[in-house]
Amino acid sequence: MAKLDGIALTLIALYIISALFSFVQGFTMTTVTQKITYKLRNDIAIKINKLPMKYFDKKTNGEVLSVITNDIDTLSMNLNQSITQIITSVCTIIGILVMMLSISWQMTLISLVILPITAVLVKFIVSKSQKYFVRQQDYLGHVNGQVEEIYGGLNIVKVFNAEGKVTNDFEKANDELYKSAWKSQFLSGLMHPITNFIANIGYVGVAVAGGYLAVSGTITVGNIQSFIQYNRQFTQPINQIAQISSMLQAMAAAAERIFEFLEEPEEVITAKGNIDTSKLKGNVEFKHVKFGYDPDKMIINDFNADVKEGQKIAIVGPTGAGKTTMVKLLMRFYDVNSGEIDVDGHNVKDFDRGELRKIFGMVLQDTWLFGGTVKDNIKYSKEDATDTEVVEAAKAAHVHHFIKTLPNGYNSMINEESTNISAGQKQLLTIARVILANPKILILDEATSSIDTRTEIQIQSAMDNLMKGRTSFIIAHRLSTIKNADLILVMNHGDIVEQGTHEELLAKNGFYADLYNSQFEVEERIDFESLKNN
Repeated sequence: MAKLDGIALTLIALYIISALFSFVQGFTMTTVTQKITYKLRNDIAIKINKLPMKYFDKKTNGEVLSVITNDIDTLSMNLNQSITQIITSVCTIIGILVMMLSISWQMTLISLVILPITAVLVKFIVSKSQKYFVRQQDYLGHVNGQVEEIYGGLNIVKVFNAEGKVTNDFEKANDELYKSAWKSQFLSGLMHPITNFIANIGYVGVAVAGGYLAVSGTITVGNIQSFIQYNRQFTQPINQIAQISSMLQAMAAAAERIFEFLEEPEEVITAKGNIDTSKLKGNVEFKHVKFGYDPDKMIINDFNADVKEGQKIAIVGPTGAGKTTMVKLLMRFYDVNSGEIDVDGHNVKDFDRGELRKIFGMVLQDTWLFGGTVKDNIKYSKEDATDTEVVEAAKAAHVHHFIKTLPNGYNSMINEESTNISAGQKQLLTIARVILANPKILILDEATSSIDTRTEIQIQSAMDNLMKGRTSFIIAHRLSTIKNADLILVMNHGDIVEQGTHEELLAKNGFYADLYNSQFEVEERIDFESLKNN
């Protein structure tokens, strides 16, 4: 009984230690896993802000989001489970191996023969299945991108009765995802039965060798029984590792996509020194600028312009002439292929991008509002603005009255998808945002395209006040809105074909005059039709 008491106490102590180690292991792995995923998400968020715009031109939003969500989640979940299992299995194998050697080194060698055979077969299966795991993660990104795109424009899908086409496109992408996922999981699933089969062969070999050693008197039957039990436990961790192989491969595929994203080329930093942007006045000069989104296909061929501070510059031309591209180059969303753009004598490439963009205020044709209050959306350009400044900016943009009609005024919650706000009102809010920023150089890219004629008159008045003393670039299709510009640059096929004031260009009776007259005729015809119908 004394001996049994000792064994019982020893077992209790071992189980307590085992439970303690299990707790420490769980705590450690959870902490390590969450810290890794936390850091990766931060790294990706930082990386996104460093990527050039051309990267996002070739990727859908859904594909980028898939890296942040699906791949990170796959890595996090599988890392916690699989690494814990691997650590447990390795420790078990080492402990059992020591006990097996203490009983019979001959039978231990027979047991170890299965390891290289198992390793070769596992390597072969992994080499075949890993490409399907990578493809699975890629197609998951494609499916996410398609879903994000479709539901972002669901109204358009329904308007054109395109539900069938959208469903067919999704089924094709989903079918590819299914095929790659099926193949990856099937091939990975072969590991367990194969390793189990080899383990059973090893088990037979141990039994035969044990019988021979017992007959020759080298080992006792009791030791053979103990060894067989250890042998069973020895192959169990190997089988467990084989079972989680699909997790490991999915984790490896997700990690590959994550690190591939993190290794994408970043925007080239060419800043030579600190340039005090507060002293800049707004003189802008384009010198023989050449640019193409594709280096083999130039869309800006030889752009030259000298803009003085405080001037209102209108850039006009047919669709595809390169108007918006020039603005993107000015703000360094892209860098010129050759030539130079100077701001007060400083090459824009010498500026830190963040510092350069502080001097610009931009209103785009496409509005963007985030989930938050009206006040927060206006303050996005100047976070330390006072409530009084926000209200003054809203009044200048002629949106104050509308805001006051909202349930909570400036504290009303809105976002890009808000259905109680019209496209024109969203545009007015973005204009108020720029007015609040009080930039030195304004860029208005079809800023009044979503606004009715009456509101446009108010906005033009507010914009005229805002543009006084500031260099302003106005991209406009409606030529009637830029008659009072100090200089009109007429672009066609990436070059300035004419420049001058509205009256000077009409007097030349050239390309601008043709644009203006054709547009005037169309507007006059529309007005006449409207009058006739009324």
